[in-house]
Amino acid sequence: MPFLIVLAVTGTIYCFQPQVEPLLYPHLLRVAPGSQRLPAQALLELAQAAVPTGATPTTYTVGTNARASAEFVFRLPSGKSESVYLNPYTGDALGSLSVEDRFMKQVRMLHRALLLGKPGELLMELAGCWCLVMIATGLALWWPRLRATGTAAFRMGRVAGKRGWWKELHQVLGAWLAVGALAFVLSGLPWTASWGKQFKALATAANLGRPASGGADSHSQAQAAPRTAGATDNEGKHDDHAGHTMEALPLAEVPWAVGLTRVPTGTAGQTSIGLDRVLAIMAAQGASAGCQVALPTSTVAVYTVSCFPSDPQHERTLHIDQYSGAIVKDIRYQDYGPVAKAVSYGTSLHMGRYFGVANQVACAGISLGLMALAITGCIMWLKRRPARSLAAPSYPPMLPPMRAWTVGIGLLGAVFPLMGATLLVVWLLDRWFARAAGIPVQTYDNTAT
Repeated sequence: MPFLIVLAVTGTIYCFQPQVEPLLYPHLLRVAPGSQRLPAQALLELAQAAVPTGATPTTYTVGTNARASAEFVFRLPSGKSESVYLNPYTGDALGSLSVEDRFMKQVRMLHRALLLGKPGELLMELAGCWCLVMIATGLALWWPRLRATGTAAFRMGRVAGKRGWWKELHQVLGAWLAVGALAFVLSGLPWTASWGKQFKALATAANLGRPASGGADSHSQAQAAPRTAGATDNEGKHDDHAGHTMEALPLAEVPWAVGLTRVPTGTAGQTSIGLDRVLAIMAAQGASAGCQVALPTSTVAVYTVSCFPSDPQHERTLHIDQYSGAIVKDIRYQDYGPVAKAVSYGTSLHMGRYFGVANQVACAGISLGLMALAITGCIMWLKRRPARSLAAPSYPPMLPPMRAWTVGIGLLGAVFPLMGATLLVVWLLDRWFARAAGIPVQTYDNTAT
C-alpha cells in the first residue's frame, strides 16, 4: 500500500510537469517573446561566461515555445550538473538550477527509486509486479458478480455496515479501473532496473527492440561506463568520453529503443562546426521539436541529438560529426522493432504526453484510483483481522480448487523473477515459520464477508 501511494502521488505530479515547473520557476523558464532569437552558439558562449571557470557545457535543450528561455546544462568542477537559463532574445542570464536537486528530478527519483538508489528501484519494481497480482485476483473475485448482475456490477449496491461499504467501494473502483491500471503498470515495467533491463536485452537479442543497425559501427568505440538505472534519468551524467551507450550521455530523456545503442565517435579535425550548424542540420532532417543536443566533450565525440516528443513516430536520434557536419548515424521510429514501437507508445501514454491534457487527466485518474484501491484494500484488511491483535484475517474453513491459480501465479513469478523470488520467500515463511510456531488457524463465515 505505501509503495502504491508513492507511485500514484509522484506519478500524478510528474505527469503535469509542463504545467507545474513554470509555476515553480517562472523567473527562469519564462520570458517575454521578442522579435528575433540570438544564435544558439552565441547563447552558449554567454552561458559559459555565467558559470564558474572550468565548467563544461554538456547539453542544450532546443526550445519550441516563444516564451521559453534557453537552457544549457554544465558539468561543474565539483562534478555536479547545473542548468543555466538565458533570455534567448536579449542574452541576459536569468539564473541557474541544480540538475540533481530540482523539484521534478526529486519527484521522478521518488517515483522510480524512493531516493534510495538501486534498492529503491527494486522495491518499486516489486510494487508494480505485485500490483499485477492484485488486479488479476481482484478481477477474479469480482467476475461472479458481473455474471450474476450484469452492468449493475459496475455500480455501488446496497450494503449493511461500514465494512460492507468499504468492500463495495473497493469492488466498483477496481471494476472501472482494472483495464487502465493493467495497461498503466505494464507500460511502466519496461523502464524498471531489473526486469526492464532484461526485457530490453531480450528484445534487442531477438531484433524486436532497437534497430538492427543500432549496434557499434566500425568506427564506434566503447568509452564510457554503462549505466545501471533507467534510461530517463540521465541528467547529471558526466563522463568525459564520447559515450558507451545512449544511456550514458547527459540527456534528460532517451527513447527506450535506442538506450543500448552505442554512440559512435567522429573523425579527427581542428574546428568544430558549432551549435548553429548542428541546429541547421537538425532542421534539414526534420528533427527539431522536443529535442536535446548532447554536446561533444572530447576531440573524438560527436554531437548527439535525441528527440523524445509526445508522438512516438517522431522519435529520432542523430549523431553528427563535430568537425565535418556529416551524419554518422540516423535512427528513426520506423527503424525500431515491433516491441520497441509498442513500448514507445506505451511510454508516451504512461507519461500523459500522447494526446495532451486529456491524457494527463486520464493518467492522473488511474494513478489516484490505484491509490484509492490500495487504501480501501488496507481498510478492509484491518476490519477483517482479529480484534485487538496484530494478525492476519481469519482463514476460510474450505478452499475452492486452487490448481489454476497456483499455475497462473507460478507462471507470473517466472515471467517476473523478482516477484517470483518474494513469492517463494513468503510461501516458505508461511510453511516454516507461521505453522512451525503453532499459530492457530481461525475460520470465518463466508456469508459474513
